[in-house]
Amino acid sequence: MSAQIVTTFEEDLQQIDRLLVEMGGLVERQIFDATAALHARDTEWANEIVKGDRAIDALENEVDERVIRLIALRHPRGADLRFTIGALKVAANLERLGDYAKNMAKRTLVISQSPPVGSITLTLKRMSELVSEMLKDVLDAYIRRDVALAGAVRSRDESVDQLYNSQFRELLTHMMESPKTITPGMHLHFIAKNLERMGDHVTGIAEQVYFMVKGDKPEEQRPKRDNTAYEALRATGETE
Repeated sequence: MSAQIVTTFEEDLQQIDRLLVEMGGLVERQIFDATAALHARDTEWANEIVKGDRAIDALENEVDERVIRLIALRHPRGADLRFTIGALKVAANLERLGDYAKNMAKRTLVISQSPPVGSITLTLKRMSELVSEMLKDVLDAYIRRDVALAGAVRSRDESVDQLYNSQFRELLTHMMESPKTITPGMHLHFIAKNLERMGDHVTGIAEQVYFMVKGDKPEEQRPKRDNTAYEALRATGETE
């Protein structure tokens, strides 16, 4: 008769955390690759990124299954329940980040058919770097249950928003000067929107870390961003 393996709640949660770290690593890679493929105008690379999203989805499904099983078997309460549900929400945010990276790659397939639009890909590269740095730090904050680090990540989202509005003004100038840039310019703008939304989801993970540890939401409101680009995007009917 085989011996039954008995685990504690903490061990079960640690297994879920390891899956989230693996998931986060894949997302970081997808963001980096999507940005590099855009800059290189590499359609083969972009197609590989689109396919790579399946691995992220599979890990999210595994996290979901483990969390459901953990709740059913352990009946966590209080802080244990917050950490369990928190893992579920972190996985959902990471999955959305992967979706945005995939969308960047899909738009690269279209953009690569048109001439470059100014130096906009350099601005997008900087946005991507900021988001990736935030993601790395917020995953560290999650694993370490570090509220201070999570708060620092949350405050950095304003820099992503500022770059988003900056690229909008740059693209608008190009599109007004040359109608030929309108189609690729709009795709580039939606890529910037993907990156801006990534920053929001990373911030969501940071706020989830705060709730898991403290049991409530951060008191400080996130800085208000300039909504110029958002309002223009909403006029096209392409906001979420």
